[in-house]
Amino acid sequence: METLSAKNKSDFSSVTPSPQKKRKKGFWQILVQQKYLYLMSLPFVIWCFVFNYLPIWGWTMAFQNYKPSKSFSEQEWVGLKQFVTLFQDERFYLVLRNTLAMSIMGLIFGFVVPIFFAVFLNELKGTMFKRTVQTVSYLPHFVSWVVVGGIITKMLSIDGGIVNELLLTTGIINEPIQFMAQGKWFWGIVTASDIWKETGWNAIIYLAAITGIDKELYEAARVDGAGRLRQMWNITLPGIRTTISVLLIMSIGHLIGIGFEKQFQLQNSLVLDYSEVLDLYALNYGIKISRFSYGTAISMFTSVVSVMLLLTANGIMKKTTKESIM
Repeated sequence: METLSAKNKSDFSSVTPSPQKKRKKGFWQILVQQKYLYLMSLPFVIWCFVFNYLPIWGWTMAFQNYKPSKSFSEQEWVGLKQFVTLFQDERFYLVLRNTLAMSIMGLIFGFVVPIFFAVFLNELKGTMFKRTVQTVSYLPHFVSWVVVGGIITKMLSIDGGIVNELLLTTGIINEPIQFMAQGKWFWGIVTASDIWKETGWNAIIYLAAITGIDKELYEAARVDGAGRLRQMWNITLPGIRTTISVLLIMSIGHLIGIGFEKQFQLQNSLVLDYSEVLDLYALNYGIKISRFSYGTAISMFTSVVSVMLLLTANGIMKKTTKESIM
């Protein structure tokens, strides 16, 4: 019996390879095995490299006195002169104030409103009504800011604007308010316009995350006597916490690079000290007057600060909530 057992063991060991003999597949083996997946992703990789990484070469203009008529080797290198000029310009700090103010307002309201909109929309019982509300809410996302700027300007106009007409009819005010001519209103107008335009679109990802929550949790909560508000607070919001954390980190990364479309369409000469942001500053004081190196320095400052904010937010969230994107 011992001999037979030993023979069976030897036969089994010859058929089944030992764990030590197993080898991990190399990169090239995986590449050949999954070649179609890599080929499908290749166009995106090329697009990302061409439009996101290749333009970084243009940052060299920030350290030059760039002249379009000269080749790269003929450009005059000036070191950090453009950045010194930037940080000595009083207009830069005014523009930075406007950028941060509108960014923070947009982060607070433009980030929170879509979350609660998605949560409350999920509680609607009528499927047809829910789909109608969702469709109507995200349609403004596809409207150009050129059109939105015209709509907002007309609504806030003192000559037949619906907002002033409504306030006058209800007796809240005695004479029309020139909303678009007062700087103190501009930040709020931009934030409210952005919320109206993007809330429905931003809520889609939260609605998708909510559908992944186990329905049995809601059933158990109802058995325990939890109402709908309690279910939203204790089940729905914790269930989409990971999605909220990731999008919050990405939003903080874009805190200083908010673009210029909204401000460009809604601004006028009377509110210029409140409407100009960094991208508009780079356009007006860099590209328009052919100061290409100065405009590049402004854009480089925006990009570097955005990366620092992204890494900082990611590190803080990773330590506090164990959620991160890197």
